[in-house]
Amino acid sequence: MLGGMDETLHIPCPHCAALNRVPRARLRQSPNCGKCKQPLFTGTPVKLDETTFDRHIGAELPVVVDFWADWCGPCKMMAPHFERAARELEPAVRLAKLDTEAAPAIAGRYGIRSIPTVIAFRGGREIARQSGAMDQGTLERWVHSALSGS
Repeated sequence: MLGGMDETLHIPCPHCAALNRVPRARLRQSPNCGKCKQPLFTGTPVKLDETTFDRHIGAELPVVVDFWADWCGPCKMMAPHFERAARELEPAVRLAKLDTEAAPAIAGRYGIRSIPTVIAFRGGREIARQSGAMDQGTLERWVHSALSGS
């Protein structure tokens, strides 16, 4: 799923979006942002918006985005499973959420027709997509399958 251990990754901070250079071998050592000093990994999904979306999905770390809306019942059902999956999958994978009502241009760019829709990105490129609510186990298996197949 991930490359060589000597590789340095550029990881956007979930708090200030500053890019941080982190050796892959240090990912599990709770690195902090060089700019705002907060943790780069919080075990919770990063909330994306129109200003931070491209920076996060374009990063070298794979990102799985939950496209959701507050009025969506299945989205609310899936939210706690997505939260728990973030704790399990970080720091190998970043989980993020995008409110389609607050960022309709991005939802339109990716042709989001039903929610929840989860899209896996690597280096800014969509590598897999799944629509419909998933429980934690199903989501984690889907993420591993999506990343191993790309």
